[in-house]
Amino acid sequence: MQALFIGQTYIDVVFITDHMPTGDEKHVASDYAVSFGGNAVTAAFCCAKLGIVPDLIATAANDWLGRMFQDMCAKYAISLHGRKVNQSSLSFIMPKDGKRAIVRCRDDEHIHPFPMLNLGGCRALHVDGHQPDAAIHYAKVCREAGILTSLDGGGLRTNTHELLEFIDVAIVAERLCEQMDLTPEKMLDYLKGRGCKIGGVTMGEKGLLWYDETGTVQVMPAMPIPRERVIDTNGAGDVFHGAYVYSYLAHPGKSWREHFDFARAASTFKIQRLGNEAGLPTLVDIAKVRHEFEVRV
Repeated sequence: MQALFIGQTYIDVVFITDHMPTGDEKHVASDYAVSFGGNAVTAAFCCAKLGIVPDLIATAANDWLGRMFQDMCAKYAISLHGRKVNQSSLSFIMPKDGKRAIVRCRDDEHIHPFPMLNLGGCRALHVDGHQPDAAIHYAKVCREAGILTSLDGGGLRTNTHELLEFIDVAIVAERLCEQMDLTPEKMLDYLKGRGCKIGGVTMGEKGLLWYDETGTVQVMPAMPIPRERVIDTNGAGDVFHGAYVYSYLAHPGKSWREHFDFARAASTFKIQRLGNEAGLPTLVDIAKVRHEFEVRV
């Protein structure tokens, strides 16, 4: 095991339409994609696509969607440690004008306790706050073992405050700032207060506001991609997380600015493709994105 990711499994159905029917209406979407979904789950697939295959603790149901997800994991050689639920979870996502509307159908009633794994060789843990008991357990164990702990703070969870005490790298979304009634700047102060060595707030087209090991606050602007090339922003943050975890594992001597710069290019690739799987970049894809925007960044 080189890395462990923990999260909630979704099957994402993403579709492009210029009209949402109501009542007895029918309408045909212009395009669609079906893929794996979920914050840490998508990040795990991104890390695997880039070349470092992690282990994954994720919800798993014994239904046809669950078997589809197992096939997806097998395709990427991801070791899935399933935590049983009765039904698979689904997300219906409609991207439009750089935003995305989402309807979720979720089963997070875990039938069994989370699996206890041997962390020998593990160098990074990434969690998204789902499976809060597993997240806090492994965050504590990894912190004690000197294994990097990373959090995707996409939203406020039941144990977010407690969990942050054991997180080294906390990159959160503006949504968490809104839920906690904090400005992005105040959120950085909060993350510092919880002991996070690296903290940041992803702000979409406004880029990343973050601080490094010295506490110095800086802004990493988003790449100046033309709006007409933005197809699907869903999953861009998850790809960002998966990419910086990969960069940390592959190049531990690089700075966090370099890890985030790599991840920024990965998420820029993602938003130009429909669906999470199509949006997973290779190292060559990231190099092309960085080359394209090198002069203007």
